[in-house]
Amino acid sequence: MNHQTTKKSFFSNPVLRTRITSANVKPKEMFLGYFVGPFCALISNAIFGSFLNRYYTDVIGITRPEYGAFSALYPMISVIFVVLGNLLVGQLIERTRTGQGKARPWLLLSALLVPAAICLLFLVPVGSSPTAQMAWIAVSYNLYYAVAYPFFYTAHSSLVGLSTRNSKHRGLLATFSNASGVAAVGIGASILVPLLLQSLLFVEGAGGGIDTAASYNNWRIVMIVLVVLTFFAILIEYFFTRERITEENMKLNIKEEKIPMLKQLKAVVNEKYWWFIILYFLLFQFSGLLKNSSMTFYCKWMLQPVSLGGMQLDPMFLLGLVGGIPTAIGMVVAWPIAAKLGKKNAVVGGLVISVLGGLVSFIDVHNLYIVCAGVVLKGIGSIPAMYVTLALLSDVLDHLEAKNGFRSDGFTMSVYGAIMVGLSGLGNGILNALLSANGYNAELASQPKGVETALVVCYLAMELICYAVIAVLLCFLTVEKHIDEDHKIILEHQRQAVLAAGGEWIEPAERLRMEQEEADRLADEARRAELKAWCEKKGKSFEEEEGKYEAAQEAKRRRAEERAAAKAAKKKKG
Repeated sequence: MNHQTTKKSFFSNPVLRTRITSANVKPKEMFLGYFVGPFCALISNAIFGSFLNRYYTDVIGITRPEYGAFSALYPMISVIFVVLGNLLVGQLIERTRTGQGKARPWLLLSALLVPAAICLLFLVPVGSSPTAQMAWIAVSYNLYYAVAYPFFYTAHSSLVGLSTRNSKHRGLLATFSNASGVAAVGIGASILVPLLLQSLLFVEGAGGGIDTAASYNNWRIVMIVLVVLTFFAILIEYFFTRERITEENMKLNIKEEKIPMLKQLKAVVNEKYWWFIILYFLLFQFSGLLKNSSMTFYCKWMLQPVSLGGMQLDPMFLLGLVGGIPTAIGMVVAWPIAAKLGKKNAVVGGLVISVLGGLVSFIDVHNLYIVCAGVVLKGIGSIPAMYVTLALLSDVLDHLEAKNGFRSDGFTMSVYGAIMVGLSGLGNGILNALLSANGYNAELASQPKGVETALVVCYLAMELICYAVIAVLLCFLTVEKHIDEDHKIILEHQRQAVLAAGGEWIEPAERLRMEQEEADRLADEARRAELKAWCEKKGKSFEEEEGKYEAAQEAKRRRAEERAAAKAAKKKKG
């Protein structure tokens, strides 16, 4: 009991309150809380997804014979710890209840943990024995992926489902949230590093190999930048997000039962829709991570730089640039497509296009332009999958709540987080095993044919295979037809809980109106207080300045009414 009181008082501190005060989702929340903050926070992990394994192989040298099978075993074994870490974090989120939500408090904690773990990743003692280096890598890798990052990512991933019940607003937040992750990979890992940092992070030595000492020191410099960026980015996401569903349950005095993990497990595993969406994430993430981790190797050994306007363009930069085109397009077109076709139909149709378009790359796997064409076509088809699926997951979570009478966000998002984070290790382990088995050597001028085949499978083929399987799988995900009925059931559960607790039930629309009025009143009080303080400081009349403000607001209202009237008249005439 004391623990709960401490938690409550800690998060009631005004310094820690969300800066989002509106009852409805507004642009500031979408842009800062779901795009800018996550984008900057995810850049470091996106870079690690593409380059951490290469840092270990080319700079530290863990594929050398003296390291044995370590390069393949450590990321695979780490998957166990990553899964357990994410499940634990999910349970902590599920059991948390504060004035600032259930996920956001852990997001705040991650602002300290993630930067600290990033530091340890790149402080491998290069002058020590292989045994000491392997121990450091194993410990620091798991501190990041199994402890620190799950706190951030599971909390981050839970926010869309906890933000609002408004399906349209939730879809917009899902779009911005997904866009932040896609943009982090596209800009951070595929453009920023290849264009600006490739030669810095992997310094070419006099003999054509890697200057490991210079590369190691440069990675530490970049590490400092990433640490600072990640810290402030997570704080931005924390302060500009809000858990309205958690607040709703607290205001209605609905006591959330502490659901045992076994009960949650039973609830979700007996729901076919849950399995469909989890298997989707499993296949989509595995193929994407395998592609990203092999990309830097594929570009170095399978493709040649091209000259454009007298400039030598790195293949990875060009692939990242053209691959970013669908990302930019997607933010604009994903939800209009989903609104017209339905979320599931949009994803399935898009993945079919991705598979057919991606086959273009196989015309010549060594030709940069042909590979780029295949990447663009595959990316265009995957637009709905990139932006819509978190909203589909939220629909599944609502369906589970309607069916079982309790939410399973914490457990589900811990599984989701384990998939999104843990599969990075599995992908790296498979890639390293294939490279080692086929004689990969970073000091060679070219690689054996077996290495080239492995890179084609990892970078090009596996994603298309997984996309085809997902397209078939999602044909059976028909959760959207239950949305209206699910929301009615959830509302009825809430009404009964409120009445049982002796409270007064207020319909959601009326409650939302009242909350918005209260938010507007508080905002206006704060504005008047700020204006009064400013007037006192400047020696101006508060009444006069307030009159100017009111006149400006009245003029603004009139212009809005005139535009609305003109629009209505035009519509009537047409």
